[in-house]
Amino acid sequence: MTVTTSWPVGRSAHGTVLAQFGEGRADLMRWALTTGDPLADAVVAEMHEIGLSRARPILARGIREGLASLDDPPPAVAAFLADVETPPPYVDDTLLDRLSLPFFSSPTPVHIISLSAGALVRVYESPSIAKVLSTTGRLVDRAERRLTETGTWLTQAMLPGSLRRGGPGYVATLDVRMLHAHMRRLARDRGYDSSVDGVPINQADLARTWMDFTLTSYQAEELLGFDLTGRELAGLYRYWWYLGHLLGIDARLIEGITDHEGARRVDDLIQSVTGPATDESARLADATLTSVASLLQGFLRLPPRLTRPALDAITRRIHGTRMSRDLHIPAAPLADALLTPAVASLGVARARRRSSPHRWDATVAANVAAERQRFAQPGDPTAYDRGATGSHD
Repeated sequence: MTVTTSWPVGRSAHGTVLAQFGEGRADLMRWALTTGDPLADAVVAEMHEIGLSRARPILARGIREGLASLDDPPPAVAAFLADVETPPPYVDDTLLDRLSLPFFSSPTPVHIISLSAGALVRVYESPSIAKVLSTTGRLVDRAERRLTETGTWLTQAMLPGSLRRGGPGYVATLDVRMLHAHMRRLARDRGYDSSVDGVPINQADLARTWMDFTLTSYQAEELLGFDLTGRELAGLYRYWWYLGHLLGIDARLIEGITDHEGARRVDDLIQSVTGPATDESARLADATLTSVASLLQGFLRLPPRLTRPALDAITRRIHGTRMSRDLHIPAAPLADALLTPAVASLGVARARRRSSPHRWDATVAANVAAERQRFAQPGDPTAYDRGATGSHD
């Protein structure tokens, strides 16, 4: 069961959202808070009905080789694959092969910092997401691994051409979606109270996470000196429409966004029903920042004793004083002062690269090639690899 109808009591009151955003938006948020991912959740229920050992290889093959590769697939698996194999009309060769390229104009350390200090810190601000991780035993002890695996998925999904059916980004994204569905079931089985926070990993939470991988991350990179043009951002947002579709996010929540202004309007709506940060949120934020602090030493060339303070300073710049206070992120005035000239230097270097189309394109091509080579090396299965088939560690 993935849909309930009662407004969760731990979220902002329906009347408050109604007064601020109107009836249509308030009704959309009611639906989003009380809805998970019906197609993926039906697959998980079916897997448990027919037996995980039998269902796992069927689903894995269907995701990798397509619905046509399966003989007499179970109904829920067939419905899920039929949906994801029917791309929205805006998906074309340009989207699949070109629109993600600006992502690779920045080096990997920038993405890791924006992912950790930007996207994930704000994802964990959501009390319901923090509760899901706590309820399923994944709160703090796996923070570093979760950061690494999220970064792996993100880069893989952004590689040009990787979202074509059966491609590595396509497969990884559907595996992430199925991991969410398994986590949804596990959270409910372990006592997660949907009447308080809404369905675990509900549509509002999924859309908010989408905002953090786009709006929050790209703004974070701008603060680090790695800006994007309006045209580049429009292409990236459009690319993320399709990523959102593959992740099971309802089109009403994300499609049509082409710039930060449009994203903020929707994000304000979603934030209005998120709820205040909790101690669990603060613990997650601290564990995430601790796991990534060492990156700053080499990238910004700061003394070791200033690496974590510098990351705290970056985090406070990204999220502001109020949210930083809620997450117990301390002020770091010395590191913040040193950060300003470092960021300015990075911005100047980026402007120089952009001024030469040949150098710019060469940078992008080199970063893409490096990531493709990295993914060509064998590695351990990720949490989303295992979660796609219902196997948990």
